[in-house]
Amino acid sequence: MSKIKLLILLFNFFLFTSCVETRLDLDVNKFTVNQIESDEDGLKVKNLLIMHLNSYQLLDQKSEFKIIGNIKHDTDLYITNIDNTSDRENISSELSLKILDKNNCVVYEFNDSLSQFYLYASSEKFKSNTEAIKKIKFNNSEYLVKQFINDIFGETLICGQ
Repeated sequence: MSKIKLLILLFNFFLFTSCVETRLDLDVNKFTVNQIESDEDGLKVKNLLIMHLNSYQLLDQKSEFKIIGNIKHDTDLYITNIDNTSDRENISSELSLKILDKNNCVVYEFNDSLSQFYLYASSEKFKSNTEAIKKIKFNNSEYLVKQFINDIFGETLICGQ
């Protein structure tokens, strides 16, 4: 009997919470994305920015705020032990973005970096090395873009601030 009562209460809870719509109308800034300087990685970051800004409804091609920047990836090989059995390659990514207003005045700057490593296969013939580099670069870029969007959400953007 108590199981039935619990199920009825649970059903009522889900019924009432599914009927409630919360709408958050904030006065948020909208942005357009200009070129991100780099080769292929800059295009990927630009696409990530567009995708994430669009998902938060912060993308507007007619916006007075435009985002410019660059991304840089560096790799370093380092050996973690004396007998050289586990070589690792460190990939560090640095994202630098600026938000400019319609007068090309910088209203916000973002600089952040992130690094990860993977176990390095000693031969260049292994496809796992190149795939690991691609995946880590993409993951680093996506994390940094998300960090940027979290930082600018609800930020007051004034020239000379």
